[in-house]
Amino acid sequence: MPDRQLTSLTIRRPDDWHLHLRDGAMLQAVLPETARHFARAIIMPNLVPPVVTSAQAVTYRARIMDALPQGADFTPLMTLYLTETTDPEDVRAAHAAGIATAVKLYPAGATTNSASGVTDFEKVRGVLEVMAEIGMPLCVHGEVTDHDIDIFDREAMFIDRVLKPLRKKVPDLKIVMEHVTTQDAVDYVRDSNKNLAATITTHHLIINRNHILAGGIKPHFYCLPVAKREAHRVALVQAAISGDKRFFLGTDSAPHTDPAKLQACGCAGIFTAPTTMSCLAEVFDAAGRMRKIESFASLNGPEFYKLPANTSTITLTKGEPVQYPSHIQTADGPVTVFDPGFDLHWRVEE
Repeated sequence: MPDRQLTSLTIRRPDDWHLHLRDGAMLQAVLPETARHFARAIIMPNLVPPVVTSAQAVTYRARIMDALPQGADFTPLMTLYLTETTDPEDVRAAHAAGIATAVKLYPAGATTNSASGVTDFEKVRGVLEVMAEIGMPLCVHGEVTDHDIDIFDREAMFIDRVLKPLRKKVPDLKIVMEHVTTQDAVDYVRDSNKNLAATITTHHLIINRNHILAGGIKPHFYCLPVAKREAHRVALVQAAISGDKRFFLGTDSAPHTDPAKLQACGCAGIFTAPTTMSCLAEVFDAAGRMRKIESFASLNGPEFYKLPANTSTITLTKGEPVQYPSHIQTADGPVTVFDPGFDLHWRVEE
């Protein structure tokens, strides 16, 4: 059956290779939305204070497991926040003990709670060399933060100024370029033959910068990296539907309460966990590549991280439009759920 005629598809249960669960009341509220559809997720460490050490990762993981709904089958894959004082031997021990799956690099000031990030990359060279030795991936928020660089150019500039020199100095380091947003990043990954992959978010496959700015500012579409031109969105879709093993799903689902999003200096982040699989199915179906959704969401990520694909499955079915709640409620306030702006006809069978 041609992909465009599919009305049902069973795939391996997906994983999310970039997820913000936050902490406290927000963690309690958002975790069930991910655990409903995803088997595993790479958990971002940019709490306040950040998850820097293996001991902090252990205690954060315990809080996640305590918040997990009874009977849910979900595994958090922890990361350590890279700072200029990170201990290479703590990283080595965390990886050996299965405490941390990856290390996260935030250039200082790049995004939410990134003030503790890196400004001098030579100061983390020792950590990166240990990671290359043990095969531990570095997850990279790939933007420069120089005030003289236009926000729409910061990803492309990061590739030239930071990533290319870094990969020459530590060529055996496995790197994930997270939430890529540009044709530049897609081309750079495609031109690399080893140790480099990229995650693509749900929302960057759907929105461009016009969606944020045209006809009035849409704060619930504001994220970092910010969405780019339509040509870049199309390039991301082509990468996602291609089946290329170097591209896989990392939702970057990043909840903030509505008051935090709607203030004069609103927070960056889009909460996509509840609607992601329906949104992805629409994107892949529209492209006539529905069968490739399993590679993108369920197979390519585990292969890069040297983990087995999930043996359990989910089934996506196409029918009448699915109704998702516009918000979820937390003890701290409501959180808006990502609405792509069109009907979602694909649902995950519970």
